[in-house]
Amino acid sequence: MRLLSENLLDYLPERTALLIGGLSEWRDKKLVEIRLRVNQAIQLIGSNIDFFIDLNGKRLKNSDRFYGLNREEMEKAFLLLSHNSIYALERQLLEGFITIPGGHRVGFTGQVVVENARIKTIKNINSLNYRICREFTGAAEDVVTYLYDIERDLVLNTLIVSPPLCGKTTLLRDLIRIFSQGMLDKGIKGKKVGLVDERSEIAGAYKGVPQNNIGSRTDLLDNCPKAEGMMLLIRSMSPEVIAVDEIGRDEDINAIQEALYAGVSLITTIHGRDFTDIKRRPGIADLIDKGLFERFVFLSNRDGIGTIEAVRDRNGREVSCFVDKINWGSNDLSIG
Repeated sequence: MRLLSENLLDYLPERTALLIGGLSEWRDKKLVEIRLRVNQAIQLIGSNIDFFIDLNGKRLKNSDRFYGLNREEMEKAFLLLSHNSIYALERQLLEGFITIPGGHRVGFTGQVVVENARIKTIKNINSLNYRICREFTGAAEDVVTYLYDIERDLVLNTLIVSPPLCGKTTLLRDLIRIFSQGMLDKGIKGKKVGLVDERSEIAGAYKGVPQNNIGSRTDLLDNCPKAEGMMLLIRSMSPEVIAVDEIGRDEDINAIQEALYAGVSLITTIHGRDFTDIKRRPGIADLIDKGLFERFVFLSNRDGIGTIEAVRDRNGREVSCFVDKINWGSNDLSIG
């Protein structure tokens, strides 16, 4: 049960929310991003959708008759995101995004304040990008059997490879749910899952309580750095599976190796299109060359968000046998 409405319109200035809420694309859940810029158009983006709206909510491809937020409205929008406490968001300000209840991520740009050659904060926000998160139960059901060894009763170490906005977080969230709950009709038993949700996007937690369905055997570390969180879970929660999103830093790689050598299964994600992309990162290339990942799931948006291009083993051989490339993107579900 959700503690707060997941309606993103609650975090937009009132007249902007009214305009967007009246659009069929909003009602039909076809939007992926809402972009606000000071004195510029309101831009709305989805799969095969990219348009602007004017003061009357009219959709425009290109026009100088745009309705745009003024500086005061942009400041109000940012205060809504921060619950009127900018100082409480110091870490998120440095990262360039805020995660709000429901797992929605709001990126922002503005005037960067630098101190001792490091970014101290960002002020005078001039652009907000609302990336809409929609939970989609069932997104992983067609792929999950390729990621589980029934004979060994074991979740295979899996890396989901995806460009931005191709559904990797949606897929990861549903895999967590399935492995936590189990899926007896596919021979999958429920596992203790430890989730490190650094950006609060997967569980969509509010005050530490998951708002999305991540399964009944899942223990959540919310807003926690991945590397530290993985080690904490291993020490304190005896997980059978650990799930994290968007790996890449050196400390992430070290923690992953520790987890795998401890006998814990891992499900994680990385931005990229293919093996060539991801092996440009030395730490990731080392994990792949050591054969620590047993499955690779490649996503795209070629046939809509969530198109599963292939599932491959540690040697790069395709193990999936999809007649058609699976996707769940007809509703533009979101996000990763």
